[in-house]
Amino acid sequence: MLRLFIAPLRWFEASPGFVKLCGWLCLIALIALASEMVDPSYLDPSHQKFIFLIGALGMWRYGNAATHYLRGMYFLHWRFPRMRKAVERMGDAALPEHMFMVVTSFRIPTHTTFKVYQSVFQEVQRMPVPCTIIASIVEKGDENFIKDIMRQEVRDRDDIKLIIVRARGTGKRDGLAHAFRALSRQMPLENSVVGVVDGDTMMLPGCVERAVTLFAYLPSVGGITTNEFCEVEGSKLMQEWHTMRFVQRHINMCSMALSKRVLTMTGRLSFFRASVMTNPEFIKDVEADFLDHWRLGRFQFLTGDDKSSWFSLMRAGWDTFYVPDSHTLTVEHPPDNSFLRATRQLMYRWYGNSLRQNFRATRLLGLDRLGLFTMYVLYDQRVSMWTCLMGLSASVVAGLLFGVQYLLIYLFWVLLSRTLVTLLFFFTKHPVDPIYPFVLYYNQIVGSVMKVYTMFHMDQQSWTRQKTTISNGNVNFDAALNRWTSKTMLLSSIAIFFGVISVLLELTQP
Repeated sequence: MLRLFIAPLRWFEASPGFVKLCGWLCLIALIALASEMVDPSYLDPSHQKFIFLIGALGMWRYGNAATHYLRGMYFLHWRFPRMRKAVERMGDAALPEHMFMVVTSFRIPTHTTFKVYQSVFQEVQRMPVPCTIIASIVEKGDENFIKDIMRQEVRDRDDIKLIIVRARGTGKRDGLAHAFRALSRQMPLENSVVGVVDGDTMMLPGCVERAVTLFAYLPSVGGITTNEFCEVEGSKLMQEWHTMRFVQRHINMCSMALSKRVLTMTGRLSFFRASVMTNPEFIKDVEADFLDHWRLGRFQFLTGDDKSSWFSLMRAGWDTFYVPDSHTLTVEHPPDNSFLRATRQLMYRWYGNSLRQNFRATRLLGLDRLGLFTMYVLYDQRVSMWTCLMGLSASVVAGLLFGVQYLLIYLFWVLLSRTLVTLLFFFTKHPVDPIYPFVLYYNQIVGSVMKVYTMFHMDQQSWTRQKTTISNGNVNFDAALNRWTSKTMLLSSIAIFFGVISVLLELTQP
């Protein structure tokens, strides 16, 4: 009789759905508890302190988020499905004359390399057009390994070729440039398409065909990027942090695709017209991109090849696009076992690339090329790092000066608002977890801190996998001056930030 009771309990313990349900229930209970701790007078709209809670700043921030979300959902559920049906009506006419796949591999675990190349060969096997795979590698062992995978996966296809390119191992940019020059030597046909795949990205069935057929339907588009899911080799918290980021990425990509102004050609998997990639200027941009900074001088980009390819496309007059039904699975290898250290390293690299691109794009491309909405988004990226920190900073200061109720109100608002945002994620067709409100808030606060620091140290770069850094070539005096001015400007900005908070808090008091 006892077994009849124990067996269902064991099933509930092992059921992921049951665990998630318990997580949602705990989250709702936590919100209810936080609401009980708030003095109702502070939530009265007639109370002067209410200005502190729903001021213009908060309405502006959530208005921006709502705009992106509504644009993204309109594109995902209405605009793009109609585009897909139009492409399907084109039939084989939408296919390219020749398909190229450029794959870069460096210090990728063997089991991941096998899955990646297996997916590449399976995808080109499905494509009813001639295909050429260009593998940019460093180690000789990878060459034999890749050839073995090709022999296993490619059957009865004489029109599928493999080209091995040996890079020097000095970075991904060099590896890509070697592969792009090898592509140029193949003299691809005008209607050819090139896919660029990272060494840790697996393409899910049908991924390539669903992406490349969009080029025939969108003649102004020069580059297309794809929808990513992830498989994380790390802790549960690290897994949920990554998956939550991919949900946010999906929403923003859909929003920007509505304007054909996707802001990055994701290095994990993107597709380009062959005429774009064989252009010497495009290859130069990817290989040796740089930024001229008014204070730090000229320095090379170590990472961020996806931003360089986007900038090169936009400068050449091409549009960029996102295909939400072309799916990839990325194998994420955290750079550190510690969640805090790993996320900070990754955010430092990602946000540094975004900010370097941001300042250059607004200055060199301008409103005529980017359009009003894209320009607004880029300028908002510079402001949002401060506004995300303002709520926490103001609540802490107000809690210390005027009473703990301000901190309790802020806690309740964070739990409620981030939970509502998480519930909206269900409409994105990505997985959602009850831990998202917490990792979402962590990402906003820690990410904003990393952005603020990076904005004043844009010449400092690192590559999380290769553990290398880049030097701007300055002499000791110039390097020391740059470090001193960077720290001075950072501290001055922080002082101004808290000065603004103090003024706003004074305005909320009777």
